[in-house]
Amino acid sequence: MGLLKTIFFIVLFYYAFKFLAKLFAPFLIKKAAETIQKKAEQQYGGAQQEQKSTVSEGETVIDKKPGGQQQSKNSVGEYVDFEEID
Repeated sequence: MGLLKTIFFIVLFYYAFKFLAKLFAPFLIKKAAETIQKKAEQQYGGAQQEQKSTVSEGETVIDKKPGGQQQSKNSVGEYVDFEEID
């Protein structure tokens, strides 16, 4: 009798969870999307305001890529192209 009672409660909780998820999932997803959108706006808006504050209007700014150290290709070794002969 205990096994049937356990199975009954497992099935009952499964369907209850499924029903509640169907009701609240759209609300939770909408709330999560709004939170992500706010964070993105804060990050983008903060970067945009920072850029505006450092550059005055009419001034030209050229952003250069940081000079990375180019690795020597000599350490890779010699390239040999093989062709298969039948």
